[in-house]
Amino acid sequence: MTLARGALTEAVKDRALALGFDRVAVGSADPPDHGSAFVAWLEAGYAGTMDYMERGRAKRLDPRRVLPGARSVVAVALNYHQGEPPEGDTWAPVARYARGRDYHDVMTPRLEALLAFLRDAAGPEVRGKVYVDTGPVLERGLAARAGLGWVGKNTNLLHPDLGSWFFLGILLTTADLEWDGPLPDRCGTCRACLDACPTQAFLAPYVLDARRCISYLTIEHRGPIPGQFREAMGEWVFGCDLCQTVCPWNRKAPLTREPGFLPATPLPPLASLLEMSEAQFRRRFGGTPLTRPKRRGLARNAAVVLGNRKDPEAIPALTRALSDSESLVRDHAAWALSRIAADEVLSHAGDH
Repeated sequence: MTLARGALTEAVKDRALALGFDRVAVGSADPPDHGSAFVAWLEAGYAGTMDYMERGRAKRLDPRRVLPGARSVVAVALNYHQGEPPEGDTWAPVARYARGRDYHDVMTPRLEALLAFLRDAAGPEVRGKVYVDTGPVLERGLAARAGLGWVGKNTNLLHPDLGSWFFLGILLTTADLEWDGPLPDRCGTCRACLDACPTQAFLAPYVLDARRCISYLTIEHRGPIPGQFREAMGEWVFGCDLCQTVCPWNRKAPLTREPGFLPATPLPPLASLLEMSEAQFRRRFGGTPLTRPKRRGLARNAAVVLGNRKDPEAIPALTRALSDSESLVRDHAAWALSRIAADEVLSHAGDH
C-alpha cells in the first residue's frame, strides 16, 4: 500500500530522524538556483586542482542528468560538534570533522536505509540515489533550497540551531514529495568569518578561492604548499576550522550524539607523522578522513607546521625526512629546517 504525498513526506522525515539524522528537509530536484554562480566560480579557476568539479559540471547543473525523472531532494544533516577542546588537546591541528570515523561510512548506510524505506512506502517504481559529497550534485545549494539552512558568507551551510557543525547528505529521488521552503539568510552585516581567514581566501562574501583555503591546501591539493601560504597555515595539519569557530551561529551549537565522531586515541606527535611508513599510516588512520591527502600529503603538512613552530626538538625527525622516498616530503622538510635554523641564528644573535 502506497502513501499519499503529504503522508509519504512526513513518513520519510520521521524515518530520517529515527535513523539518527539531526535535521531533514525536502526540496525540488530542479536545476540549482545558483548554477550560474557555480559556473563563474569554475571559470575563474577558484576550484584549483579539483578537476572533478569541471568533469561533472553538466550533471551538477541539473540533478535530472544524475537521476532521470528526479523530482525531489531529501537533504539531511548530521551534527559532529564536539564542544570546545580541552587545553593541550593533541587533535587541535586537525579540523573537528576529521577527528573520528569517516563520515561517509556513518552517513551513507543510513541514507541507503532511508531510500529503501521510501521505496517500500512509495512503491518499487520509485528510484533514488544517495550522495555524501561523493557525486556530481551541488548538495549545498539543493539543501539550502530545501530549507536545511542558508549559505553563509563563509560558503558553509548554516542552520539556526546547529550552526555549521554538521555533515550534509542528499537523497535524490523520483518520488513526488511535498517541498519545504528555504530559510532566509541571517548573516546580516557580520564579517567574522571573512576577517578571520589567515590566507584571505574569501574574495568577497560568499566567494571562496579554494586555492588560498587552508582546508584545500592541506587536503585536496596534491602538490607543494605555495610558499606564500606556509606560514599562514600556522598549526593546521589537516583542514581548518577558523571560519566556523568565529561564526556567532556556532556559539550555541549542540554536541553531537555520534560517539564515532569523537577521537578514540590521541593524535600522534607531528614529528612521528614524518616517519610513518605507508602501512603504518593506513593502520593508524584507516577509516578516518585523514587518509584523504595520503601519507605524503599528511607528512608534507606536518613538516610545514613543525617549521612554523620553530621547535629545535623537531630537527632530528625533519633531518631524517630529507631522505624520504617522496620529494614532496623532502622539500617541505628542508623548508621547515631552514625556518628553525633561521630562528636559531636570530636567537643567538640576540644573545650578543
